Amino acid sequence: MRKEILSAEVKSAYDDFYLGRDEQWRMLGAKYKAKNILDVCKGLEFKKVLEVGAGDGSILQHLDRMNSFPEMHAIEISESGIEQIKARKLNNLKSVNIFDGYHIPFEDNEFDLVILAHVLEHVEFERMLLREIKRVSKHLILEVPCDYRYDVDKRMKHFLNYGHINMYTPTSIRFLVQSEGFEVLSDKVSMIDPEVTKFNIFVNQKKTKSVWNSLKIDAEYFIKKWMVSLSGRKRRESFANAYTLFLSKNGDLNIIGH
Repeated sequence: MRKEILSAEVKSAYDDFYLGRDEQWRMLGAKYKAKNILDVCKGLEFKKVLEVGAGDGSILQHLDRMNSFPEMHAIEISESGIEQIKARKLNNLKSVNIFDGYHIPFEDNEFDLVILAHVLEHVEFERMLLREIKRVSKHLILEVPCDYRYDVDKRMKHFLNYGHINMYTPTSIRFLVQSEGFEVLSDKVSMIDPEVTKFNIFVNQKKTKSVWNSLKIDAEYFIKKWMVSLSGRKRRESFANAYTLFLSKNGDLNIIGH
């Protein structure tokens, strides 16, 4: 009998997470996540694709609208997420299944590509999930927020409210995936687009909207983007808000020279 790894408390916390709230916010964020996914695998075709931790299906909807992949599948731990995904009635989505967060209910090498976007920061046992993804797929596109900064521990309540229990930099996530036998084929650092910042400030936070405030957000973004364009890789990564990796599997965990 297989032991359940996902605790009842964690399962319960996410079960109602997607019930009738923040739909616009998630769709807006998903637009840029979908773009990053397609950017890192540009020019390649994948027939059978699985999104692990698909949430409410926002990313899948953007990919479906663009007809990016002919056959898509989704697994998710949240009952409310499953309901939302099914309600979208996506043309290229062939199956939607609930899972326990670690055991993926598909055969070895069944997929050409797995998408894991803004999920790993929520996962208690990261390596266990990465190994299971490697079992079922030939390739992985992984995106994580770059939350780690100096003094991040002083903002624990903020991040835990979002379920972020792991902190990453581009360097640390590369170390994690490469130590688990993945090869980095391409990657992308990205900053939060002004459209997303404006929605967060003027809609989510309900701060006063004005032409001046909007122009200030635009100016800050383009100045930062210009500075990044003139910088080397190290500085570009230090400005990143998210990091996207396109990976292929290239072996297993290899420690102490074995």
